[in-house]
Amino acid sequence: MSLLQVNQVSKRFGGLTANENVSFSVGTGQIVGLIGPNGAGKTTLFNCVAGFFAPSAGTITLGGRSIAGLPPEACARAGVGRTFQIARTFGSMTACENVMTAAMLSQRHVGRARERAMDWLAFVNLDRFADKPAASMTISEQRRLAVARALAIQPKILLMDEVMAGLNPSEVREAVDVVLRIREYGIACLIVEHVLEGIMPIADKIVVLDRGSKIAEGTPAEVSNDPHVIAAYLGDA
Repeated sequence: MSLLQVNQVSKRFGGLTANENVSFSVGTGQIVGLIGPNGAGKTTLFNCVAGFFAPSAGTITLGGRSIAGLPPEACARAGVGRTFQIARTFGSMTACENVMTAAMLSQRHVGRARERAMDWLAFVNLDRFADKPAASMTISEQRRLAVARALAIQPKILLMDEVMAGLNPSEVREAVDVVLRIREYGIACLIVEHVLEGIMPIADKIVVLDRGSKIAEGTPAEVSNDPHVIAAYLGDA
């Protein structure tokens, strides 16, 4: 049974159609990559799933419950975690305090929220930086901090927007290891990514968008050999 079901979702901004009739599913504990050229509509679709936009048409369900049109805080309570292309951390707060803000969505006791925050910081290998201000952390560290904070809301699915962008090869490997540990934890991951060498080896399934529409869906091997995908990325021969 699917955990997340996106069915015929469209999003329009006036006369501009950012997504058109997009459908796919994510199973419990699955890693699904959402790829496509710049302007394909990937982040808009993310925003519809996470509650930042209400879809113009179509349905989005999580665990059989409709979340389409719910505000972000309601989607978070329903089980949708989210990170952004640019890590949105509270720069003047420590790493631990950043994660505590999310832990306190479900845990009002400060001491227990701190314990939960430390557990998630350890999960992403940042526990040694617990007292470090977020603003002084590297891009890679801030990305992992954002993941820890999203995990602290205890999501069923984590939406990760270009978590590997701009990282060097060793940092990409570290990010990949974190994603694999998330899957082992039973949390599904829907990942927008341009670093294909990072997402292709670990994804259970790849969904490809181009100009707002889905043009392919399948295993990484199937998608890599799809002529429509090749044309979208490289142009027609």
